Amino acid sequence: MDANRGNQVPAATHFSTPLKPEDGLNGPPAIMRRRAPAPRIFGGRLCRRTAWPGRSQQGLTLVELIVTVAILGILASVAYPIARFQIQRQKEQVLRDDLWTMRRAIDKYKDAADRHAFETSIDSNGYPPDLDTLVNGVDVQDHKVKFLRQIPVDPMTGKKDWVLRSMQDDPDSDTWGGQNVFDVHSASDGTALDGTKYNTW
Repeated sequence: MDANRGNQVPAATHFSTPLKPEDGLNGPPAIMRRRAPAPRIFGGRLCRRTAWPGRSQQGLTLVELIVTVAILGILASVAYPIARFQIQRQKEQVLRDDLWTMRRAIDKYKDAADRHAFETSIDSNGYPPDLDTLVNGVDVQDHKVKFLRQIPVDPMTGKKDWVLRSMQDDPDSDTWGGQNVFDVHSASDGTALDGTKYNTW
């Protein structure tokens, strides 16, 4: 046993000194890789990339902020005209509804006057003298009959400044004769989405 023990290579020989070819012992590949490790290029890049962590994070935050502001600007430039278009279209619909309501009230008054439900003046031709009469109502067989709940506000002007036209007025007249209320129009000279003027509706 002592003879075999003397022929063995000490364990320290594999790790302390490199083996030479003339020794006849090349050693396991694992020992050679431990003795001469290859450089880790990826590790070197990673170290250089993380050398300035604060500066890298600030740069990314600034880029993200610029991109966010740019996207918000594009969305705002697209959304504003759409929102403005929707608001104008809603106002135009309100104007159409108000004109239809008042003209319908005028027609109801005219129908009741033609049936002699109440007395009217000769020059009125059966039409109401003003819009307030439609709201206040008239006496019909001992009870009050109203034709309009209230005078609406012109959505284009924000006021109750409706332009009235009597039956005696010219169709293109800008002034009201005052004899009766044959028709009603908006006082706004703005242009609608379809290209027409609001005061011609």
